[in-house]
Amino acid sequence: MQVSGGDLQRLRQQNTLNSLRVLREARAPLTLTELVAQTGLSRASVGDVVAELQQRGWIAEVDPAPGTLGRPAKRYRFRTDVGHVLGIDIGVHKILAVVTDLTGRTIASGRVAVDRHTARHERLEAVWRAVDAALVAAGLTASDLWGATAGSTGVVNREGLVTRVHDLPDWAGVELAGHLGQRLPCPITIENDSKLAALAEQRLGVAAGVQDLVYLHVGRRPGAALILNGRLHHGFSGATGEVGLMEVTGWRTMAGHLEGCRAAAGASPEEAARLVFDAARAGDPEAQAAVDTYAHHLALGTAAMVLTLDPELVVLGGGFSRSADVLLPALNRALEPHCVRVPGIRPSTLGEECVALGGACLALDDVDERLFSLEEAILDPAAPQRIS
Repeated sequence: MQVSGGDLQRLRQQNTLNSLRVLREARAPLTLTELVAQTGLSRASVGDVVAELQQRGWIAEVDPAPGTLGRPAKRYRFRTDVGHVLGIDIGVHKILAVVTDLTGRTIASGRVAVDRHTARHERLEAVWRAVDAALVAAGLTASDLWGATAGSTGVVNREGLVTRVHDLPDWAGVELAGHLGQRLPCPITIENDSKLAALAEQRLGVAAGVQDLVYLHVGRRPGAALILNGRLHHGFSGATGEVGLMEVTGWRTMAGHLEGCRAAAGASPEEAARLVFDAARAGDPEAQAAVDTYAHHLALGTAAMVLTLDPELVVLGGGFSRSADVLLPALNRALEPHCVRVPGIRPSTLGEECVALGGACLALDDVDERLFSLEEAILDPAAPQRIS
């Protein structure tokens, strides 16, 4: 059978993509011999691929392994700094933008304070201030970005439209992708903030490698998200995890049990919970009872998801997770009467960056999907705008 030039070109492209993927996913630099073993290609083919990838700037040669005797074998690594993505957290009280490399490692960030009274146009302007600050700190411009994902409070549908927001009356219907697209010449995704936080914990945080998990965003307005088979679960319309919309759970009002406690007398709603958790930690019976009541309501929605999914892990994130030493035991006790099996519950390790980091993770997924598609040529890293 005669092989056409187009077939040979496609085969070379496949070999190059496979080699690049192996180097991208390797935990340590690889020698040519190791690359041959992992790709199944001939040594000559691997040598040609490595030379091309080096010339294009995708990989770099590294120093020999310490203690190597004789003539050391050359080793190669994927250049994680060859491209960058942007993750944005558009919250009620802050806008946080992070720039990461191609492993999700944070290079720089920008933060702007807002509040529930900030008008839509002011919040959108704050987004640009946070993004600009992150880019300047990273020494990059918008044209250097390969992808961006913004996480917003509220219900976000599969088309990226914010459809329902409890805390920000003028935020529903905002067209974030179009707004960001005015200045970011890269693919843009919009997602719910809790979903991005769940993804960040599963990729970079306490749930790294866990295939099935429930993420709880615990705060004055709790949220939730699901990871199924290692992937973020959206559902048909994108409204998964919105169990708090059911009145029976009490999620909408349960923070009032903390704010009405004597330990929080005179405090702002944002400070009330911290004071009550501190008092409960010190043994105040009334504060402990308020925490138990909060946990009881939190457990109703959580149990519905646990019984449906039977996850390996529940991750406790959001502002109240800073008091996980007090809240977590109360939640465990409240879940026991409702669950066949109470999964392990662990507090977030990513803190307030989790949503923005999840945005970067989702943007990286999109980069990988396009980068390793046979429909795309091997791209010039110096021209990321071609990744489209």
